[in-house]
Amino acid sequence: MRSVFLPFSLPLIGKEEIDEVIDTLKSGWITTGGKTKQFEKEFAQYIGCNNAIAVSSCTAGLHLALIAAGVREGDEVITSPYTFAATAEVILHVGAKPVFVDIERDTYNIDPKKIEKVITKNTKAIIPIHIAGHPCEMEKIVEIAKQYNLLLIEDAAHAIAAKYQNRMVGTIGNITVFSFYATKNLTTGEGGMVCTDDGEIVETIRVLSLHGISADAWKRYSAEGNWYYEILYPGYKYNMTDIQASLGIHQLKKIETFLEKRREYVDLYNEGFSELSEVKTPTVRGGVRHAWHLYIIQLALEKLKISRNDFIKALNQEKVGVSVHFIPLHMHPYYRDTYGFRPEDFPISKEVYERVVSLPLYPNMGEDDIKDVISAVKKIVESNRR
Repeated sequence: MRSVFLPFSLPLIGKEEIDEVIDTLKSGWITTGGKTKQFEKEFAQYIGCNNAIAVSSCTAGLHLALIAAGVREGDEVITSPYTFAATAEVILHVGAKPVFVDIERDTYNIDPKKIEKVITKNTKAIIPIHIAGHPCEMEKIVEIAKQYNLLLIEDAAHAIAAKYQNRMVGTIGNITVFSFYATKNLTTGEGGMVCTDDGEIVETIRVLSLHGISADAWKRYSAEGNWYYEILYPGYKYNMTDIQASLGIHQLKKIETFLEKRREYVDLYNEGFSELSEVKTPTVRGGVRHAWHLYIIQLALEKLKISRNDFIKALNQEKVGVSVHFIPLHMHPYYRDTYGFRPEDFPISKEVYERVVSLPLYPNMGEDDIKDVISAVKKIVESNRR
């Protein structure tokens, strides 16, 4: 057993990030300004999209994307119940209705074969979620979106650096939104980025992200600025600050190195669990580059004498921090009570949820940490086989 508890996730912040933050603090300009603009420009170049707008969170970005795309009250937006709260709540925030589609059993992503069955005259958009960093089957989803003239807004909270058929996630749908939350592959503490090639949408999002005014503080208060502004929309306070962007600038430079380390640890996990029939390791389909935000194992509970929850308790007792991604939305009280959902309405989501455990996976770990997690999983499996 480990002597010290291993957290589920820790950011890897280097001297470069710290020095950049200090430089920002010393500059006297700490809100949205030049460094946010730099981060946006470099992020767009990395992804290969025309426009990137830095925002306060992925949730904020998804909300703005729906508004800019014209999703309104009475519309329907198709997504998966197997996701975090944000994906569906932003649909509700614009007055639309979330319409859930069950997932694929191996990737945990929305099942394209089931999407057309729920399309109605009120359907306005599709929000696929790239769970754990494995891209959805975007070719099929893009075809459906084009056939029915639907907007495609990708929830790429897990998927920075992911590729689908040699295309970067962020260059496929109409709008893609990334997360820079503390646990993500690239972190700014809190924050997100909206990517799109649509010039009209990008300008709407940029204005909406800061109170709906025509000029942000950088344009009004810098040496080249002008004090005058106009309110164009009733907007929001969703801007990213230069302090956050200072982290993002250097995290972005390291993202490929971070991914390489994540893949190295994934290989160690896969090898370590290869002889355990009770543990299903993550699927990686051909033609994708997995971002490896999460390493999710699925337990063959029929081969074990303990439940998934007891398995997690046992890992915690071994001083290993883990999590579960996700409790399907249709099983939460709000969605149950509002829409009358039953757990069995989306049976694959329910079954997967009851079996999955997310293990620690981040560059700030060492190989010994990975080996400790493998040993803990093996110990629990071997002592609880049927």
